[in-house]
Parts: sequence; structure tokens; C-alpha cells
Amino acid sequence: MGAAKLKHFPVAQGLSERAGMLAHAVSRRVELLRQQPPHNAAHPSRVLMLGESTAFVEPVLRHLRAPLQVPVASQRKIVILLPGFATHPLRMRYMARQLEAAGHVVKRWGMGFNFGPTEENFEILSRRVCDVHDRYGQKVVLVGWSLGGIFAREIAKRHPQHVAKVVTMGAPFSHTPYSNNVWRIYQLITGHSVESPPVAANIAAKPPVETVAFWSPRDGVVAARSACGCAGERDRTRALRCTHMGFSNSAEAILAVAEELDAA
Repeated sequence: MGAAKLKHFPVAQGLSERAGMLAHAVSRRVELLRQQPPHNAAHPSRVLMLGESTAFVEPVLRHLRAPLQVPVASQRKIVILLPGFATHPLRMRYMARQLEAAGHVVKRWGMGFNFGPTEENFEILSRRVCDVHDRYGQKVVLVGWSLGGIFAREIAKRHPQHVAKVVTMGAPFSHTPYSNNVWRIYQLITGHSVESPPVAANIAAKPPVETVAFWSPRDGVVAARSACGCAGERDRTRALRCTHMGFSNSAEAILAVAEELDAA
């Protein structure tokens, strides 16, 4: 083999490997898209799903209302907010500012967009919770929106000594992982089935700390029975009247979180 061929062989081999990996990823996603949900899967109606579009105008409407007044906290809590699937912590910035104005210390989860669970993500979040606990000398309250709530529950199971309370908002932790309107999108992005996440987890099992589940009959993404859960899977439930997207920034959700922090 000539010198030129020897020089370019590793490059060609690398391109071939990457092409093979891409083909496998595409094939896997096509297979997942063809998957059908079980007969007992529940999902919100199309009308409720369409109602989620109001989230895009909420930041504008907010400026037309009277400023939100969150009661001053009876005791400062240390809070970590966990964003929903395919969302960035910035989507929860308004909630963070309101809770901080009430006197709490609010921290981000330490990662960017939430594109699903991996062992690496769990390790990063575990270190984040432990570091925040050690820095402030106080147990942390985890507030998780949608998939962020699943993260919150699992981290609390791994590190209950560092977590005071878990509040989930529209988190699909119960029933079947197909009981929502976005499971196909989830599988398309992550490349794994909702039934087989790349981490070992018993999602429905209750964490060994106080766990409160927020759910809403107006949720157009996650079915109520999935976000509410059954007895033994959470300590309490709380029904709100917001959309799924509204869990992250609606006045009702923010005030409800503030009340839970005072009750922690």
C-alpha cells in the first residue's frame, strides 16, 4: 500500500465507523417510531394539547397583569429547580426569581437542556445536590417539572440524607410511561424506549422523603393519573388549574410551590 493510502486509511475508517453509527441510530429511531402504546395507556385530549400553545403568549400577558406577590418565606429554604424534557433552566427563571424574592435560595440543576436520563447526568446531578447541601448546611428541596420531577424523585432515593422534600409538577411517574402525548418525541430524541431508560430506576417507587405531586386536569401533555400517582407512590397530591407548560411559570404554580416550601 502506498504512503498516500496509508495516510488516509485511518480517516476513511473513521468516516465508515461514524456512518455505521449514524445508520444504526436512524434505524433504531425508525423502529421506535413504529412502536405502539399498550391498550391501557392514557393521554390528554387534543383540545388540551392545543391549549398548551398559550404558553407562548404567557410572558406577554404577564406584563398586563398586576405583579405577582409571593408571601415572604417563614424560613429560608434551599431549592433546586429541575427543568422538563427538552427545556432549559431558563424556562424556570421566572419561578426562581419569585421564590428568591420571597427569601429562598434557588439554584439551577447544574446542567443545560434536559434531554433525558443517563448515568452521567445522574452523577452530575447527584454531585450538584450534595455540593449545594454541604455549601449551605441545609437539606435541599427538589422541585422538578415534568421529566425533571422524575430526576428529582430518583436523586432523592439515592441521597435522602441531602434532600428535605420533593415537589413534582406534571411528572409522569405513575401508571404507564406511555400515558402522555410526547412519548414518541421522547423516544425519537433520546433513542431509547420509555420502558427501558439507560439508568436503573423504579420510577413509581416513592422516595424516602416527603413527596408531593402537582397535577392538573388541564394538562395537555401528561395524563392526570400519571402525574397524580397512586397511594404509596407519593405522600400527597395537589391539583392545580394550569397547563403542563404553566407548571413552570404560572402564578398558581409558583404560589403553590412557595406554600410547599413553607410547609417543608
